[in-house]
Amino acid sequence: MRAFEGSDACVFPVLSLEEAPHHPHLRARNTFVDIAGVVQPAPMPRFSRTAPDLPGPPDSGNTSIDDALAGWFSVDEIAAWKS
Repeated sequence: MRAFEGSDACVFPVLSLEEAPHHPHLRARNTFVDIAGVVQPAPMPRFSRTAPDLPGPPDSGNTSIDDALAGWFSVDEIAAWKS
Protein backbone atom coordinates (compact mmCIF):
# COMPACT_ATOMS: atom_id res chain seq x y z
CA MET A 1 0.00 0.00 0.00
CA ARG A 2 2.87 2.36 0.77
CA ALA A 3 4.32 1.89 -2.73
CA PHE A 4 1.11 3.25 -4.29
CA GLU A 5 0.42 6.02 -1.76
CA GLY A 6 -0.03 9.36 -3.49
CA SER A 7 -0.61 7.80 -6.92
CA ASP A 8 -3.86 7.46 -8.83
CA ALA A 9 -3.52 3.66 -9.03
CA CYS A 10 -6.55 1.65 -7.97
CA VAL A 11 -5.07 -0.55 -5.25
CA PHE A 12 -6.69 -2.19 -2.24
CA PRO A 13 -5.17 -4.52 0.35
CA VAL A 14 -6.21 -8.15 0.65
CA LEU A 15 -7.95 -8.35 4.01
CA SER A 16 -9.05 -11.26 6.14
CA LEU A 17 -12.67 -11.53 7.27
CA GLU A 18 -11.55 -10.31 10.69
CA GLU A 19 -9.71 -7.27 9.25
CA ALA A 20 -12.20 -6.16 6.61
CA PRO A 21 -14.92 -4.72 8.90
CA HIS A 22 -12.29 -2.46 10.54
CA HIS A 23 -10.77 -1.00 7.34
CA PRO A 24 -11.48 2.79 7.18
CA HIS A 25 -12.86 2.71 3.61
CA LEU A 26 -15.21 -0.19 4.31
CA ARG A 27 -16.35 1.40 7.58
CA ALA A 28 -17.10 4.69 5.79
CA ARG A 29 -19.23 2.84 3.23
CA ASN A 30 -21.08 0.78 5.90
CA THR A 31 -20.04 -2.37 4.08
CA PHE A 32 -20.51 -4.53 7.17
CA VAL A 33 -23.40 -4.67 9.64
CA ASP A 34 -23.97 -6.33 12.98
CA ILE A 35 -27.07 -8.51 13.09
CA ALA A 36 -27.78 -10.17 16.44
CA GLY A 37 -24.11 -9.96 17.40
CA VAL A 38 -22.79 -11.38 14.11
CA VAL A 39 -20.76 -9.03 11.87
CA GLN A 40 -21.54 -9.74 8.22
CA PRO A 41 -21.61 -8.04 4.82
CA ALA A 42 -24.43 -5.52 4.44
CA PRO A 43 -27.15 -6.19 1.84
CA MET A 44 -25.90 -5.34 -1.65
CA PRO A 45 -26.11 -3.85 -4.20
CA ARG A 46 -27.04 -0.35 -3.08
CA PHE A 47 -28.33 1.94 -5.82
CA SER A 48 -29.36 4.94 -3.74
CA ARG A 49 -28.67 6.61 -0.43
CA THR A 50 -31.60 4.76 1.15
CA ALA A 51 -30.30 1.94 3.30
CA PRO A 52 -31.99 -1.42 2.68
CA ASP A 53 -33.79 -3.21 5.49
CA LEU A 54 -31.50 -5.52 7.38
CA PRO A 55 -32.52 -9.15 7.77
CA GLY A 56 -33.51 -10.16 11.27
CA PRO A 57 -31.92 -12.84 13.40
CA PRO A 58 -32.88 -16.46 12.74
CA ASP A 59 -36.23 -17.67 14.01
CA SER A 60 -36.29 -18.94 17.57
CA GLY A 61 -37.47 -22.34 16.36
CA ASN A 62 -41.21 -21.78 16.66
CA THR A 63 -41.80 -21.71 12.90
CA SER A 64 -43.17 -24.90 11.36
CA ILE A 65 -41.86 -26.31 8.09
CA ASP A 66 -45.19 -25.40 6.46
CA ASP A 67 -44.81 -21.78 7.59
CA ALA A 68 -41.26 -21.61 6.25
CA LEU A 69 -42.24 -23.08 2.86
CA ALA A 70 -45.36 -20.89 2.55
CA GLY A 71 -43.22 -17.96 1.45
CA TRP A 72 -42.21 -19.83 -1.70
CA PHE A 73 -44.81 -22.50 -2.43
CA SER A 74 -48.58 -22.86 -2.46
CA VAL A 75 -50.48 -24.85 0.15
CA ASP A 76 -51.33 -27.43 -2.54
CA GLU A 77 -47.66 -27.92 -3.49
CA ILE A 78 -46.68 -28.40 0.16
CA ALA A 79 -49.52 -30.90 0.67
CA ALA A 80 -48.45 -32.84 -2.45
CA TRP A 81 -44.89 -33.19 -1.11
CA LYS A 82 -46.18 -34.43 2.22
CA SER A 83 -48.27 -37.13 0.58
